Amino acid sequence: MSTEHHRTELPWRLAEMTTQEAATAVDRAPIVVIPAGAFEQHGPAMPLATDTIRAEHVAERVAQTLAGRVVIGPPLPVGVSPHHLAFAGTVTLTTITFAAVVREYVDSLYRHGWRKILVLTGHGGNNATLTTVAQDLLTTHPDLQFAWTPLTALASDVVADMAVSEVHGHSGEAETAQLLHLAPHLVHTDRLAAGTTSTTGLTPLARLSRTSGHPTLTVRYDHLTANGVLGDPRHATARDGQAIVDTAVARVAAFVTQWLDA
Repeated sequence: MSTEHHRTELPWRLAEMTTQEAATAVDRAPIVVIPAGAFEQHGPAMPLATDTIRAEHVAERVAQTLAGRVVIGPPLPVGVSPHHLAFAGTVTLTTITFAAVVREYVDSLYRHGWRKILVLTGHGGNNATLTTVAQDLLTTHPDLQFAWTPLTALASDVVADMAVSEVHGHSGEAETAQLLHLAPHLVHTDRLAAGTTSTTGLTPLARLSRTSGHPTLTVRYDHLTANGVLGDPRHATARDGQAIVDTAVARVAAFVTQWLDA
């Protein structure tokens, strides 16, 4: 009896394609979506790969929504996280290294015919570097279109409707809610604990870094929170997480749909 397996349709992930399939994928799927994350502390209850997990799930959902009109490229599982190095397990790239890796991903994909690349980053620490890469690519690859976006910010209106703390963000209500929806088996719900929830609990220096209307001040996360958490993740729910993820997916898919025809 033959056990040979024949695939009836091309996969969405470039990693699962043969080189022959990749060569033909450019025509049917002219956009590469690259999920980018981080390898850093996410408080006492969530895994180090939280940001990568979220980015990969959203990329997968977008590819499903677009019915094979995009391919998912190689992920960027380690990001720019020096501000988290006081917490065990955090691994970081410098901004120079992260930028070089993104550019070399782009160079490779460009060589094979892709001219539209979208990076979905689950980690805010990658944002500044992606901005500089995008500017540089305007010069080095003038016929390339490079886009990027954070995830949670795409659903800021959904987050605003949640019961979030005055200070919230990293490992807080919104991030925890997303992981409760996407990978609940990785959330230690018995270890969820509030972190810094208001500016009154911050030192004057840390408080200055969290307010607007003046020059930006960057500080390490151990100056902001003792346990690595901003907000109170005990209030997070999987339902809120689904609302955030669904909104992010819908807005990325809507953008990509217009971009495909642009």
